[in-house]
Parts: sequence; C-alpha cells; structure tokens
Amino acid sequence: MTTPVISARGLRKAYKNKLALDGTAFDIPAGRIVGLIGPNGAGKTTALKAILGLIPFEGSLSVLGKDPRSQRDALMNDVCFIADVAVLPRWMKVKEAIAFVQGVHPRFDAAKCRRFLQGTQLTDNLRVREMSKGMIVQLHLALVMAIDAKLLVLDEPTLGLDILYRKQFYQRLLEDYFDEEKTILITTHQVEEIEHILTDVMFIRDGKVVLDASMEDVGSRYTEVLVDAGKQDAARALNPIDERALPFGKTVMLFDGADPAQLAQLGETRNPGLADLFVATMKGTYA
Repeated sequence: MTTPVISARGLRKAYKNKLALDGTAFDIPAGRIVGLIGPNGAGKTTALKAILGLIPFEGSLSVLGKDPRSQRDALMNDVCFIADVAVLPRWMKVKEAIAFVQGVHPRFDAAKCRRFLQGTQLTDNLRVREMSKGMIVQLHLALVMAIDAKLLVLDEPTLGLDILYRKQFYQRLLEDYFDEEKTILITTHQVEEIEHILTDVMFIRDGKVVLDASMEDVGSRYTEVLVDAGKQDAARALNPIDERALPFGKTVMLFDGADPAQLAQLGETRNPGLADLFVATMKGTYA
C-alpha cells in the first residue's frame, strides 16, 4: 500500500462557537482527482486551509509526508494552489505574469508555460484588462500547468465563468496536466461539471466527511429507481435514502446498497447523478 498524498485523522478546528472541522478523517492516494463537495460553511475551505498550512488546527495531518504546521515552506515546493481564476491583477501583462510565477514557485517552467500559450491570442504585452474571460482562463491554466507540483489544490477555480470556459478549464486540466504522479483536489458547488473528471468524491457536512468513495463505488452502491405506479409502498419497504416526486404522479427513489434485482422489479433503474446524491445526503442542512 503506497503512502497517501494526504492523510488526516481527528482533524478539528473551531471558530468562536462553531466547529468547522469535527474529528474529520480521510486519506487521498496519489494519482487521483478528488472532489471535496459540501454546502457553504460545511468545512471545505477550512480543510483546504489546514492542508495548505494556512491555519492552526488540532489532530494529525500529513501532506506529501510533511506536517503543514511545521514544514509549510518545504511542502509548498510540491503544491500548487488556485483559489479563483479571476484573481490576476488587471494591470498585469502576460510576460509579467510569467515572470511573477517564475519568481515565487521553484518548480515553474517558463518555457513550458509559453508552449501552452502557443496558438492562443495571448501575446507578451497583452494586459489582463484587455483579455476576454476565456483568455484569462487560458493564461491562468498555462501558468498552473507549467508548475511541476505533486499536489494541485483548486478552490472553486471557475467561479464567475460561463459554462463554456468552465468546461474548457477542466478539459485542459485533464488532457495537458494530470498524470498518475499528480493528485488534484477540487472544491466546487458545480457538482455536475466536475463529475466526469473525478476519480473519487468526498461529501463534507457540518465538519464531518459523510461520504468518501471512488466513483466506481458510488456507481455500484447507489441506484435511482423511477418507481412504477402502484409500487411505491413496496419500494418504501426497501428503505430508500431519498424520495422525490416528478410530474404525472411519478416518484424517484434513491437506494444505498439495495439488491439490484429487487429494485429492477419496481421500475426503471439508473445510476444517480452526483448532484442528486449530494442533495439527498445534505437534506436538512439548509433548514
């Protein structure tokens, strides 16, 4: 068994009277793309800040074999963090952005960055304020992908971008950056968008990880059934974890670990989308 890239045990962090992390535990292996998904205030950002050594916390946390509290400088040589692709200063030119990242990150390869920019309209003297949103995404991605980091942490990276640029961002990340040596941790609200690129998913609620599974396990464990008319009571007897009404008197029920053969007798079955699974898991959180 290889050592996890991130290993957390009993992670605890309180702000005033609120527990942001409540005895949280998880492992993230190398070469995975993990979605950390939760409602606002669930502890996502606090978990990321702990991983990046930005806040004190209780419990044990190892990131790339280092403790972020005491070995942050060494750790950040192998980590790349992006909070939001719209953060580049508007006065900055392309060549200045490249020089800046080269100055702050020891594993940045300027030549590689320029190769990523070939074929785009991003010339050296173009300023951020003169770029379209799509061009800003291209620049940001080129800067990121030219950093040879073992761990890439993305916190709501496509906030404020339209769907075309969000899709482009993740597709480029997958095609030009990710390999089995690298690990990507993404937090987002846009569950449907990252679903197709994830290898693993973690749902966090009230400071606790409530689901931690590979996408394969999610597919085999959860089943959605469009229940046939008159079979609702038989379906409810199998203890669905969620139920929602559709037009024309139809009902969809979500099951965890139920026998597929039994479910098939109740109606049409399918794998639930991550968004539906998320909503079912978080019911009551927004009350």
